[in-house]
Amino acid sequence: MNPFVIRSYSAKDFKQVVILFRANTPEFFSTQEESDLIQYLKNETEDYFVIEKENQVIGSGGINYSNQNSIGIISWDIIDPKHQGLGIGLLLLNHRLHLLKNKSSIQKIIVRTSQVVFPFYEKAGFELIEVKTDYWAKGFDLYLMEINS
Repeated sequence: MNPFVIRSYSAKDFKQVVILFRANTPEFFSTQEESDLIQYLKNETEDYFVIEKENQVIGSGGINYSNQNSIGIISWDIIDPKHQGLGIGLLLLNHRLHLLKNKSSIQKIIVRTSQVVFPFYEKAGFELIEVKTDYWAKGFDLYLMEINS
């Protein structure tokens, strides 16, 4: 039996997702990005998910859409540092890629990440499209990546 459960995010998960974000700061996120995450969770989630182990949220990640739902955007991946390197991030990513690849309107799947997590997405099959220095915050560059849909 799979010990992990992926389910849709709900407002009751808000506090735990913010705690996960803080546990990943400053290694993976700038402290300046916390207000962006809060804005996202309160107002901009379209398809956002949490992954649980033994009823404890250990990660989260979402999908947003643009260009009349023809572009799927992988967004706000956050994994508990104690559970990183165990395949949980890939499990959550593959869950979303499966959903996107089964939507007939999706023509492109992208992720906007940083140089810190870029190798994870590259290993998962994403290709680098563009880099913008200090995009997220000083020392956190934008790595725009795409995968075949």
